[in-house]
Amino acid sequence: MKIAIHDSAGSYSDRWKEYCDENQVHYKLVNCYDSDIVAQLDDCQGLMWHWNQNDYKAVLFARQLTNSLEKKGIKVFPDVNTAWHFDDKVGQKYLLEAISAPLVKSYVFYSRQEALDWLNKTTFPKVFKLRCGAGSVNVSLVKTKSRAKWLVKKAFGKGFSHINRFSRLKDRFWVLKRDKNLTAIRGVLTGFARMFIPTEVERFSHNEKGYIYFQDFIPDNEYDTRLIVIGDRCFGVRRYCRKGDFRASGSGIKAYEPELFDKKCIQSAFEIANKLKTQSVAFDFIWDGQQPKIVEMSYCFAMSSFYVGCPGYWDSDLTWHEKIFNPRNFMIENFVKSITRLELSK
Repeated sequence: MKIAIHDSAGSYSDRWKEYCDENQVHYKLVNCYDSDIVAQLDDCQGLMWHWNQNDYKAVLFARQLTNSLEKKGIKVFPDVNTAWHFDDKVGQKYLLEAISAPLVKSYVFYSRQEALDWLNKTTFPKVFKLRCGAGSVNVSLVKTKSRAKWLVKKAFGKGFSHINRFSRLKDRFWVLKRDKNLTAIRGVLTGFARMFIPTEVERFSHNEKGYIYFQDFIPDNEYDTRLIVIGDRCFGVRRYCRKGDFRASGSGIKAYEPELFDKKCIQSAFEIANKLKTQSVAFDFIWDGQQPKIVEMSYCFAMSSFYVGCPGYWDSDLTWHEKIFNPRNFMIENFVKSITRLELSK
């Protein structure tokens, strides 16, 4: 057996390579941006590539390459089931509705008039989102019909940039107030610079327009619950909202104690992941009364110190295992096992 790993410093591949070296897994490094990448994989049974929404080149073709390689008989991480809906909240709406998952009620419109007609009948506040964006970027609370109408006009006019520069700078000031360190100061300075100098993603991405997406606002949630399911393991973090903000993502205020997590929520995460046949999935849950509901989902997640504090994980029987772990090990361990099982079945 031989697998290929797209090598990118600072990505999951750093740990994947170490795992292969430590466990005598035969692998080679590849560049998925090469025009002949399909031919390069002729001697491999699998490809692992950690791509994300901040790489405009990957967004252009990663899903198409994945689907093509699966047709060729090569296993991929993330595979089609895991990532076709990545960073696409509209796609996630349809997918979760199709399997009757507990999604916060969501609405999408593809014409200005239909959106305006709906605004005249609905109640406020509502949560406005773009299809793309992580860490609470492009998410805002719409408190009035007039504000919603302004958003509709923009959505079916010039559209919205992928990056809300003002919101990003505001968030960095909040981090500075919270952390009061040199890293936070650098973040604010970078945010100022980005007010005038666009990122590569901004320069090569088109505006989001031609649709508008809202979710119901569920009040009285002071935190959300992020649960990550990788195979038959689930771990989580409770993310608290900033003062005066309904968004938990991006706050950096967190807790990991297992007693904070409702078993009903964990069971739901396992069940939905199994229905979707995902290799890795992160669900963001909030509470609607006594019912946990999904806000959105993602196949990958930040691998900074944010998850280092997790003291353990649950298995699919909801048994708690208190031990230090590396989620990237779960990914490659499960991936190698899936290829081994496939080879043995031939």
